[in-house]
Amino acid sequence: MSTRDKQVAERRGFLKALGIGGAAAAAAGVAEAAGPIRADSVPAGTARKENEADRLKARYQANSAHVQAFYRTNRYGG
Repeated sequence: MSTRDKQVAERRGFLKALGIGGAAAAAAGVAEAAGPIRADSVPAGTARKENEADRLKARYQANSAHVQAFYRTNRYGG
């Protein structure tokens, strides 16, 4: 391989690394601008909207069948 070919290959490698680094920095900037990612977040399009009655209703029902089955199978007495 001639000296000129080596220089061309080195220059291409440098430019490739520069391009990849720039793309990674841009992607990180976009992700940071979107805000922190929360584990309990739901995308806006799939979020279920609750009305006032749904927000205020009691959700835990100790006498429901699935709660009784949970305590029965795990023997927490109940």
